Amino acid sequence: MLEISQELVDEIVAHARRDHPDEACGVVAGPVGTDRALRFIPMVNAARSPTFYEFDSLDLLKLYRELAANDEDPVVIYHSHTATEAYPSRTDVSYASEPNAHYVLVSTRETGAEDGPFEFRSYRIVDGVVTEEEVRIGSGSA
Repeated sequence: MLEISQELVDEIVAHARRDHPDEACGVVAGPVGTDRALRFIPMVNAARSPTFYEFDSLDLLKLYRELAANDEDPVVIYHSHTATEAYPSRTDVSYASEPNAHYVLVSTRETGAEDGPFEFRSYRIVDGVVTEEEVRIGSGSA
């Protein structure tokens, strides 16, 4: 189960809406070895695509160095889908390389960049197997 604050959900959804019609992507970091999603880190979709996301390799290297320096892990790896449901594509599954991360997908297909309904779902992806998990949204930090 993913436990995440309403503030972080709001930041992830706002990022997805800002980048619409392209997919948005980013990370929420937390202390090493925990499931505590605390620090929001929006990234640039290097692919600049409405159907695909890709972290820039230099940005990713910088991120992992920063995480190591802060004793953090990527607790949540998120991205948006702009025209389909919030479910991992085959490409998403093939790129999922963090077995302990929660893979969050936000779908902005109904409202695009505008306020309104959205899907927010979380998955574990290990060895190509996708398992949806419950999301518990709370107030304050997790």
